[in-house]
Amino acid sequence: MKNMNFDSLNLLRKLVETESPSHDKSAVDKVGLLVAEECRQLDADLNIVEQPELGNHILARWGKGQNGVLLLHHMDTVFPLGTLEKMPFYQKEDKTYGPGVLDMKGGIVITLSAIHRLLAEKQMPVRPVTALFTSDEEIGSDSSRALIEDLARESALVLVLESGLVDSALKVWRKGVGEFHVKVQGRASHAGGAHEDGRNAIQEMAHQVLAIQSMTDYGKGTTLNVGMIKGGTASNVVPAECESFVDYRVLVSEEADRVDKAMKSLKPVTPGTSVSVTGGLNRPPMPNDNMMKKTFDKASRIAAEIGMSLKSGGSGGGSDANFVAPLGIPVLDGLGTFGEGYHSEREYIFTESLNSRSELVAALINHW
Repeated sequence: MKNMNFDSLNLLRKLVETESPSHDKSAVDKVGLLVAEECRQLDADLNIVEQPELGNHILARWGKGQNGVLLLHHMDTVFPLGTLEKMPFYQKEDKTYGPGVLDMKGGIVITLSAIHRLLAEKQMPVRPVTALFTSDEEIGSDSSRALIEDLARESALVLVLESGLVDSALKVWRKGVGEFHVKVQGRASHAGGAHEDGRNAIQEMAHQVLAIQSMTDYGKGTTLNVGMIKGGTASNVVPAECESFVDYRVLVSEEADRVDKAMKSLKPVTPGTSVSVTGGLNRPPMPNDNMMKKTFDKASRIAAEIGMSLKSGGSGGGSDANFVAPLGIPVLDGLGTFGEGYHSEREYIFTESLNSRSELVAALINHW
């Protein structure tokens, strides 16, 4: 190990002040260079997984073989370049603020700090440890999903360094996440001279919106949200086209099947119009099933040995843990920093969580 000192807060500042919106390859790759250098300082075997359009993925390994511990992170954020001008990195009392500090650059720091701790104390386990830092989690993980699943299948435990809940609870369940694109085709005509000849696509979409929203079932944890609609060219033209974008979340896979079938079965109400639906589930649900309960119980016992008490909760949002859970491999999510306001100008972490989570992650790696 080349550097015997590890300054978590300084590294967090460097990562946050290197802005990395998902679609900007150059920006995300700058964070990747910082992460790669930190891994080299920790004597990792490093592999840069090149991507043609999005940022490269960084894969770091300590040791070789199967049944190791895999740690998952993402380097991209939702914040555009220039956000730092109005939302700088700073500390105030017990909190640290900045774009991506919670989601999830703090999680990257925690893993690197935990590895440093284990190396410095000569407690790295015999089993291999692998850390993957991806570039596209915020936009669906399309380029990294297969890699995540392949690495997970080689592992005995997967730790996801997404943020914990504000009370420090780990996330033992997550909803599955999907999106549909609904398109209505009508017929254009002059709104004054030939109104009756038109087939109003926006009118038809209004029928479809009501049908889609009615598929929500709060009792089963299923929600559908028509969050965006586009249609029409001018107020004096009967619109020929309209499209909408639908976010949906499910707690159980059976509901995903129901929603998918219902969405693909939508029929037009207005004569002379047509409806087409594309899309589906992007991330399967991560239920709090027996495997998850056993995993959390074991983690709680390990935490108790270092004087920590773990709490559990869940989230309607998805993460890369959603890809691991269906594989039947033990996974724990929310091991990153905890705070509030992610994806907003209020994003912060409790600064102390950098240290306490590092201690917890190191214990899980060492004692699993």
